[in-house]
Amino acid sequence: MKAKIAEIECVVDCQNTLGEGPVWSSEEQKLYWVDIQKSEVWCYDPETGDTKVWNAPERVVCLAPREGGGFLVAFESGLAFYDLETGKVTKIRNIEADLPSTRMNDGRCDRQGRFVIGGMDESEKADKISNVYRLDKDLSIRKIISGVACANSICFSPDGRVMYFADTPVGEICAYDYDPDAGNLSNKRIFADFADQPGTPDGSIVDAEGGVWNAQWNGHRVVRYRPDGTMDRVFDFPVLNPTCVVFGGKDLDVLYVTTARYLMTPEQIEDEPLSGGVFAMKIGVKGLDEPKFCG
Repeated sequence: MKAKIAEIECVVDCQNTLGEGPVWSSEEQKLYWVDIQKSEVWCYDPETGDTKVWNAPERVVCLAPREGGGFLVAFESGLAFYDLETGKVTKIRNIEADLPSTRMNDGRCDRQGRFVIGGMDESEKADKISNVYRLDKDLSIRKIISGVACANSICFSPDGRVMYFADTPVGEICAYDYDPDAGNLSNKRIFADFADQPGTPDGSIVDAEGGVWNAQWNGHRVVRYRPDGTMDRVFDFPVLNPTCVVFGGKDLDVLYVTTARYLMTPEQIEDEPLSGGVFAMKIGVKGLDEPKFCG
């Protein structure tokens, strides 16, 4: 598969240490994302080019708009409702408080508006001691995948019946049958194998045609997979670490990509000064309006 050439524009040269978790607000027509290591939430208005930054009380790893307004946020320690303007945090629950080396990492709402969030082990061992959880409308939490080193790529097929997931160090994106009523998983299988890829699977999103877009950490590229798991398009990127992707814009035809300079050497950053920026690209495919959290 040859790399595709597309116009890839750095729209926010924010120099994030670990930019992650982009979400598009259709109501506001704005992009939100986080810088995990700096405990920041960012917002970008494509119409004006303006940006805004909020300092969170702890590391924030991802967020999801709520149906009633505001955000559900995954902090490193667990889940909470978070009012960006007032700074008010309403804690839902700490997660894995008995595992001091883990934190939350990657999450997204399913098509019914439940929030699925996975963690990671930050120790040097990167052990498979974290898990993936589902937060329901009534704010109850259920473990749905056990034994995870670094959860990533959580996203859902257009009909909500397939969940994609990667334990990044394993180097595979897996697909599960997902029960849209109960939110349960079954029939795990390998969707994409990264054995011959330059990077490892980070954040993903599904487009309106069912294609899976993945940011390849340490791989200088973003890749689209067809619903059958075959590689469809490869886009070379000007920075080492694309981290996550989301569709935005009035027609949901802009792919936004967060990136990171985390663990890069000063020499690498000098060679790739846009590392940590947010990029935008038009690739001729439209996305879906991702669900809000239902609780």
